[in-house]
Amino acid sequence: MSFVDTLRQWDEAVTCADRQDWSEALSIFLSIEQPNSKICFDIGCLHLLNQELDAAEKAFDCSIRKDEHLAVAFFQRGVTFYKKERYEESSADFQGAFKALRNNQLIDYKALGLRYILYACEVLHNIALAEAQLGNWEKAQENLAKALDYKTEAKLSIIDKALQATLKQKLFKLVEFPSKTLFKPNKHYVAELEKKDYLGKAKVVASVVPQDEFSGFAPLQPQVEDGPAAPKEPEVLRALEGEAHTVLFEFVPETSNELAVVPGNIVFVLQKGADNWAYVVFNERKGLVPYNYLERLEISLGSKPAKGVARLHSRDPPSRPMRIQGLTPSSSSRNTQQQITHPTDSCFVKIHFTFNFAISVPCGSPYVLLIEKISKKLNLPSTMISLSSDSRGKHLLDNMQMTDVWSRAQDGLITLWCTTKEQSDRKSEKEIYFVALHSYQSSKPEDLSFQEGDKIRLLSRVNQDWLEGQCNGNTGIFPASFAEEVPTNEQ
Repeated sequence: MSFVDTLRQWDEAVTCADRQDWSEALSIFLSIEQPNSKICFDIGCLHLLNQELDAAEKAFDCSIRKDEHLAVAFFQRGVTFYKKERYEESSADFQGAFKALRNNQLIDYKALGLRYILYACEVLHNIALAEAQLGNWEKAQENLAKALDYKTEAKLSIIDKALQATLKQKLFKLVEFPSKTLFKPNKHYVAELEKKDYLGKAKVVASVVPQDEFSGFAPLQPQVEDGPAAPKEPEVLRALEGEAHTVLFEFVPETSNELAVVPGNIVFVLQKGADNWAYVVFNERKGLVPYNYLERLEISLGSKPAKGVARLHSRDPPSRPMRIQGLTPSSSSRNTQQQITHPTDSCFVKIHFTFNFAISVPCGSPYVLLIEKISKKLNLPSTMISLSSDSRGKHLLDNMQMTDVWSRAQDGLITLWCTTKEQSDRKSEKEIYFVALHSYQSSKPEDLSFQEGDKIRLLSRVNQDWLEGQCNGNTGIFPASFAEEVPTNEQ
């Protein structure tokens, strides 16, 4: 069986399982001739769901033979042995799962197509339960104590309950894998299973100009395959630079800054001069053309189709207008005009706070407007916020100094540092330190890792269960139960 056939059947089986048609899903899985370790794992899960323990054991055996590092397969076979009351083999498999974790706190199988996180503390919890079934209560307590070093805040309760049970030499509940959760094939591979017509069929690509008859190529005209249900005229007009005009008569240039055009060409007028000359763009070239050689063209996706793009005249062209210095448009005068007519271009202000963020304001905005924007972003009163132009906060800003800051803007970007009165008051307070009671390995980017005995400087109290601190040059949050506050006289 080819890889494509295997992939297709795997996807069909998972789809049946999603509909909770377990028997059909299992039937499709068993018809796969050369199943990989993940498919064998899925087969074992479905047998386990049907309480077919012998078949489940064989399926997990096959999965482990094909991938001896698949920790979750060891875990599931351990659960199967436990249900068959073969506790020594169950304990051995749970230990195999813990070994495959390689001292990691957890393994997230999402990237491999399985929505499940295998926690080391849960594996150690099940080892302890298997040992308790064998009457080895001391080993059970040792494994649960070891689980404390690997536990996360979410798994704290099950470890504590198991420890209390072992002290009374009572059994506790097995942590089981959700058998309805299966490995799924890579969605990108599945998408490739559908047949594709790489050559395609001939299509009429719509022009922004109805019944387009112009010659040459107009610059920057967006084209769409299937026109949108509602016209998006503003988007089209933004994409086109200048106003569209049709050329009515042929124009032969006499100077280097004039542009040659022929009837039917579509040009875009960037600027019109008082002497009847127009500065236009055509085929990515710019130059001067007499404005009385042109006719304005209305471009709109919502407009009704016209019978023709423009009226092309067969009569003689009008006389060439006189060029008057100072009245004839040019590229330099257009740049000046753009600067005058667009004074409110937006700029980005990058703000360094306890986290970094950016706001968009008109270039040259006053200090008061920046403070108002940042106040809304941080949800703090504006009176509590101050800005500075350096990271140490020595150069606090005001309305007068903002002019100098804007003059140093590069590519429409300035960088400022923000402090709040709350932060300033916090700095004046005496620092509080905690000492780590247990080692904590971060499972998320925002967590703080530390070893037992490390000293942690408190930055803030997130809530009653979590604290924010700094240790060994790193900053992050950690469970409050993992550390103890150092008395003031010992700090």
